[in-house]
This record gives sequence, C-alpha cells and structure tokens, in this order.
Amino acid sequence: MTSASKTGASLVGRIGDSLSMIAHPVQVSFEFFPPGDATMEQTLWQSIQRLAPLRPRFVSVTYGADGSTRERTHNVVTRIVRETLLTPAAHLTCIGMDRAHVLEIARSYWHTGVRHIVALRGDAPQGTTQGSAGYQPYPGGFAYAVDLVRGLRSVADFEISVAAYPEGHPEAPSAAFDLDNLKAKLDAGADRAISQFFFEPGVFLRFRDRCAAAGIKASLVPGILPITRFPHMLRFAERCGATVPDWLRLRFNGLDEDADTRRMIAAAFAIEQVEALSREGVDEFHFYTLNRADLTYAICHALGVRPAPVEMPTAPLEQSA
Repeated sequence: MTSASKTGASLVGRIGDSLSMIAHPVQVSFEFFPPGDATMEQTLWQSIQRLAPLRPRFVSVTYGADGSTRERTHNVVTRIVRETLLTPAAHLTCIGMDRAHVLEIARSYWHTGVRHIVALRGDAPQGTTQGSAGYQPYPGGFAYAVDLVRGLRSVADFEISVAAYPEGHPEAPSAAFDLDNLKAKLDAGADRAISQFFFEPGVFLRFRDRCAAAGIKASLVPGILPITRFPHMLRFAERCGATVPDWLRLRFNGLDEDADTRRMIAAAFAIEQVEALSREGVDEFHFYTLNRADLTYAICHALGVRPAPVEMPTAPLEQSA
C-alpha cells in the first residue's frame, strides 16, 4: 500500500470512528456570500444545490464587512425566497446608513418573505473617515448591533441571530465586556448567537460555560470554518482574532501544491472538531462554506445529516445590479 493510500485509509477510519460516536441528531445551517462575477455566481448556485437536500435550518447570506455587497446580498436572498424551499437569513449591519434606511431595508425583506435577520455591527471601509480611526457609528444610524436588534424588533417579529466571539471581539477591551455585550444583544430580543470560527473545541466549550454562568439561556451555535485554503484562513483568523494552534499549522505544512491531501486533512480535522463538540452536547452547527460545498457536505454526513429531496431551481442566480 502506498503512503498516500495509507493516509487515506487512516483518515477514513477516523471519520468512521467519529460517526459512530455521534449519538444524537443535529441541526445545521450554512453561510454563503454574494458572488462578484458570473463564475462565482455559478459556483455559489452549485453549492446551494448541493447542500439544499441536507435541509438546513436556514442559510445566511453575508453583507460584506463594510456594507459593500448590499444589493448583491438582497438579490441572492430574494431569489432564494422565490425559487427554493430554503429559509434565508439576510445579514444586515449598522454601516453606511441612517436608522430610517436600515429599517426600510428590514421592512422590504419582511414583505419579500424573509423572516430571519443576522444583525451585526459591521466594520467601516478602510481608508474612509469612518474606518481610518477605528469604528465610528454612522451619523443618525444604529450605533451597535444591540441597537439594531431593538430596531428590528420594532419593525416585525423577525427571527434574529447575532454574533458571538469565543475568544473575544478583537476591539473589545476585555472578555467580560464582550460577554456583557453579547448578553445585551440577546436581552434586546435576539434569538440565538452564532459564534465566530475557532479551532480548539475547548475554546467554544469554555465560552459556553462562561455564557451559562452569565445567565445567557439563548441558543449558542458554534461557527465551523472548513479549511479550503490554509493561507486564506490565516488571514481570516488574523482579522477576527481567532487563534490558529501550532499543531494545526503543522498538519497543513508542505501541502501548498497538494490539493487532494489538503482536502483529506481538512475534512478529517473538521470532523474531529464537530465530533468533539457533539460529544459535549452541541446539537447545532453553522458552517462558513465560503461558497464551496464539498467539505461542508462531508462534515454534515459524518454528523449524521442525510439528504432529502428538495425542490430547487435549475437556473443560475441572477447577476447582481
């Protein structure tokens, strides 16, 4: 048996062991981002078609850290409503708009049939007056996510998700401050918190314990990032303050030109991660798909999530304005 074959057999065995240890059903949700061109659009829709039969609880569509994808986000979300049986969750931020404009967008989503919003503060564009000196609330706008949650509650009975940071928000002065902010968002009317991605299961489990000690009873969903391209992941992690352990770096070391082994390592690692969390009673996972379906599909399969027929359109997503 070749070295590559032995590696593959070892990983398959570990995946099978993980699957046998998951004893309770789980729910999943997926995050996508709006495409920037026709090729990316085709990839996005193929990924939606691939993952839709897994019957996710919802699929979220990002807004862009600086609000730059507003129209494209709206186009993707409304088409999902129109042409699929999936439940979309539209990201909405406080950036670049006054309160009236934000609430107008929320009302538009409600009338379109969107019932779920992911409410985020967002980050101002770099190189602008708002972005050059750190975050500055937009004049006349919602200052922070907690204010946005309250505003959404005044519009309609949305289901609202907010962000949580197991290792603390990069701009938070302390972990306690960040936890207080999360509790404020949930107390203001948010239904659940979706965590930023992390790589050590203990990071999330310790955070869950801290949330429970603070009196947080809302659902806390771990965000899982399947590693499609390791250098890109490192840049994401640096921006959001997620720790990348040395042992994980070693696993991917030397695989820059070996895409097949990278995918095998990535799948095995993510399955180990979700299996460890499942053993600790976690029964819901949110996947940051990066518009790629294969790794997420494999991880869901290991979690026991199986496909069911779902009515899907055959046409690609419309080009954004």
